[in-house]
Amino acid sequence: MFAAIFFTQACTAAKNAGAVGTASDTKKAMLRALAWQEAHPIVEKSTKDWTNGAYYTGVVKAHQATGDAEFLQALQAMARKNEWQTYIRINSADDVAISYAYLYLASIGDKEANLIPTEDFIKKHLAYQQEQQRNKPLWWWCDALFMAPPVFTVLAKRNNDPALLDDMYRHYKETYDLLYDKEEHLFARDDRFLWKGASTDKKEKNGKKIFWSRGNGWVLGGLALILQDLPKDDAHRPFFEQLFREMATKVKSLQQPDGMWTTSLLSPESYDHTETSGSGFFTYGIAWGINNGLLNPADFRPVVAKAWPALLKMQKPDGMVGFVQNIGFDPRPATADSWQNYGTGAFLLAGSEVLKMK
Repeated sequence: MFAAIFFTQACTAAKNAGAVGTASDTKKAMLRALAWQEAHPIVEKSTKDWTNGAYYTGVVKAHQATGDAEFLQALQAMARKNEWQTYIRINSADDVAISYAYLYLASIGDKEANLIPTEDFIKKHLAYQQEQQRNKPLWWWCDALFMAPPVFTVLAKRNNDPALLDDMYRHYKETYDLLYDKEEHLFARDDRFLWKGASTDKKEKNGKKIFWSRGNGWVLGGLALILQDLPKDDAHRPFFEQLFREMATKVKSLQQPDGMWTTSLLSPESYDHTETSGSGFFTYGIAWGINNGLLNPADFRPVVAKAWPALLKMQKPDGMVGFVQNIGFDPRPATADSWQNYGTGAFLLAGSEVLKMK
């Protein structure tokens, strides 16, 4: 049972008391977010694209956490409309993200589930790197670590295919080696944001490196998704757990007084507001880590105790989740009226783990 008692205890332990809602309030907020988003569909490229992939991943976790039929109905309607297809770019991790929802529906016995398009996409996706003899990683941007690896992990579990897990780790590690800053414990969005000691290195006005909130939210949230289905005895699990803990600790240190995170993590002064999509993914990841024994509750519960009420403040009475940065690849501003479906997905992900906290 997740209720005000939990937060009172957590915040008292941290000497940081604050008022929050009940489990019922959380579920109602999640259902309002779903209803609003379903009534306001947004298509960047396709109903199968990454924005919908991220949104419906949130719907999956909301259904798992609540069992509410509204979430399941939304998933089934989407899958049938999409005819269980991925999007079209076999070289892009983005275009298989929608399959996370398909795999979930198959796992709960949806008789219409068709995973052949997903499996075909993954085969072609893995072959692409070798066929093209590319020198850069297949997953060359940090967002990709949310889009494809969780799908690989679930499919490997379903098909008892350890070779697919090895492929996932190999490509993940290439991205990690390129983009992970071992001093800051954050990911550059892509190689344009790496510091190479040149005068042209991108930096914030305060002179610090540019670390995008949602980009790192993609990674932390993706790690939580991977670890849920990665076998406990997998040889590479210690790598993913260590990375998760490092990032969560860094993210904790960057939480702002209002409970959220700024769009530019090392430059809070860049914009006069915090941002919802990155904050939602961070809240989800940290709450999942607490619930699954990877993060010390005494240290991290106060983070969620501040973050979830702050996220609720970003939701309008009609269910719209605002202050979501638009599609991009670096820190940009947002407003109370800016929204995207992946922002709703992050909100649902966060709520799904908040509901499980004791």
